[in-house]
Amino acid sequence: MKITDVSLTLFAWDDIPPTQYGQHSRFAGSSALGLLRIRTDDGVEGNAFLGSASNSATTDGQGLITHLKPVLMGKNPLHREALVHDLWRKQRVAGVRAIGAVDVALWDLLGKSVGQPIHRLLGTYRESVPAYASSAVLSSPQAYAQEALEYKEYGWAAYKIHPPTQWKEDIKVCEAVRKAVGDYTIMLDSTWSYDYPAAVRVGRATQEMGFFWYEDPLADQDIYNYVKLKQQLSIPILATEYPIAGLDSYQPWIMLQATDFLRGDVAVKGGITTLVKTAHLAEAFRMNFEVHHGGNSLNNVANLHVIASIKNTTFFEVLLPDAAQKYGLEHDIVVGRDGMVHVPNGPGLGAAIDFKLIERKKVAVLS
Repeated sequence: MKITDVSLTLFAWDDIPPTQYGQHSRFAGSSALGLLRIRTDDGVEGNAFLGSASNSATTDGQGLITHLKPVLMGKNPLHREALVHDLWRKQRVAGVRAIGAVDVALWDLLGKSVGQPIHRLLGTYRESVPAYASSAVLSSPQAYAQEALEYKEYGWAAYKIHPPTQWKEDIKVCEAVRKAVGDYTIMLDSTWSYDYPAAVRVGRATQEMGFFWYEDPLADQDIYNYVKLKQQLSIPILATEYPIAGLDSYQPWIMLQATDFLRGDVAVKGGITTLVKTAHLAEAFRMNFEVHHGGNSLNNVANLHVIASIKNTTFFEVLLPDAAQKYGLEHDIVVGRDGMVHVPNGPGLGAAIDFKLIERKKVAVLS
């Protein structure tokens, strides 16, 4: 089997509602996703999506075709580990998101070629996982409290706050949510917004309120202050979602004991391959690897296959609102009445791509 073609179909994503998750992420209106197609001489095709509501596929798409396609052409797609090694040599010119999309498509192709879902190829640990609701930035403490209570009543496993990112106001939000939901699992994701003193204050407050984890309070590469912060708190700290990087970026966090949990997703860490290796690395240190939302519907399916194959992830993240996160599939991931999401069992990713929508919304084909 050899790769005979690599193409990226850009398609429009319109009517995205105004959404904010922190100072780093505010968007609305329209974006573009890219459908990656890796074709072979055996007629098997692997697919992935590139892009998100906040990061159009036009940003990374041309780099994928210009720099990564030549690495793939004529190669055996089942030699994925060798291909991924060569793809990472192009990181500086192609970007990690492009590498991640190619890696996901290669795994999809492998699964289709042998008629098995990706989680079976990785080694299935479970076929369902509890879901948690992950808020946008809302208008008031009362709005957060009401939303958290709704998802508790829906039967979801937990609720995570993306706060206004002003530390005094953030504590008020946390207090309102805890008061509303009572004994229910809640987390805080401060999106890299605090200096060290504020991080300590908020951390101590959430610690007193029994939050499950305290995520990204400091700048994403501020390992020095993360080490100090971890020494001050007993609440588990969750860092390493960013920077956008690969497996070796986790080394200092573990060696310096700067975080309690590791974090990543297929888009910002380079695909399924990196996630699985990182999860196993974390497991060796008895650490959780909590998988982050993937930015688009097909990335979330890929994330779910990884979660199904490892034991050291607690939840599946559902980022709200749906209209800013779900697009391009005939049937997206749904949280059941039991608060669980179930991994697809079709070959490869096992997701039904909405090819009619993509053709209708097609902007360009890069090849």
